[in-house]
Amino acid sequence: MAATENDGYYEVYWPRSERQSKIKPLARRLENLAGKKVAFLWDYIFRGDEIFTILEKELKARFPGVTFVNWAEFGNIHGSEERKIVAALPQRFKELGIEAAITGMGC
Repeated sequence: MAATENDGYYEVYWPRSERQSKIKPLARRLENLAGKKVAFLWDYIFRGDEIFTILEKELKARFPGVTFVNWAEFGNIHGSEERKIVAALPQRFKELGIEAAITGMGC
């Protein structure tokens, strides 16, 4: 065997590129959902139709005046129209007066 001069150390390269987007601050969290309008967003993968119904009932009992916009209003956020639907969300939220969103289930 030939002797090596690297003492077992090898030069390596990180397989990922440098970060392409800047880190942005997160939106301010709501103190609670009382009186807020909340969107349900679903990827149509795992029982969201059942779970959002239960979640809506429980959140209405906990937070007076909270209202919800059903996931069907937005479409499948994981389907063939995903990019279009997700890109349109900020404008749709403005139009509908959405103040918060709950995303599920398999996202």
